[in-house]
Amino acid sequence: MAGATGALGGAFLAELVDGDARPALAGRDAGRPRRAARDRPGAPVVTCDAYAPDCRARTAHDASAVLGGPDAVVVASGMVASGTADEGGEEGMKHSLTVNALAPAELLRTAPGTLAPGSVIAAVTGLVAGRPRRNLADCSASEAARSAWLRAARREKRSTGVRVLDLCPGPLETGFAGRAVAGTAAPMPPGGDPRQVAGAVVDALETNTGLPRTDPGGTPAVEGRAR
Repeated sequence: MAGATGALGGAFLAELVDGDARPALAGRDAGRPRRAARDRPGAPVVTCDAYAPDCRARTAHDASAVLGGPDAVVVASGMVASGTADEGGEEGMKHSLTVNALAPAELLRTAPGTLAPGSVIAAVTGLVAGRPRRNLADCSASEAARSAWLRAARREKRSTGVRVLDLCPGPLETGFAGRAVAGTAAPMPPGGDPRQVAGAVVDALETNTGLPRTDPGGTPAVEGRAR
């Protein structure tokens, strides 16, 4: 799992461990995943730098080697940078696209070779992927790119038995927007509890019965089957 040290990823991790899963934690700074792994004996740590193409490409293979064949690869990492379409420069756009779209796609595109039929690859996308917001132009574009890649991959992988999920739970109280790497985050609607949504996410990974969402009041809900 990439992003296991974040608020949402940590909630996923707790649910997975409670369900007797053995996760491998991936992160750019191995120190944070190792600290997260202390309370989860046997959880290996894999270094994954979003800016190093060779590192992204081998992460799934490294995780497979230490786990003996994973049945899911989950990306819950990302970044937010605020700014209007006029304010965003080339470097800022590259930063958003690399972290939110290119790196997850590269990690997930190498995963199917390590997965058996019935396995799943999944990534969390922000609400701005389908509803771009003012002052989040670059971030909205990068999240939309991630979501589009997942939707296309889902159609391509149907015949292989490997499921592809675009997890877009909606607004959550994770503090993510307040950690913008640039600019000041635009106000976001009230969000739900990531710990509650995490249970719906894990159910979706295991059963393919639906995808987690949150209603306007932040209450977790499961919406249909994976499209």
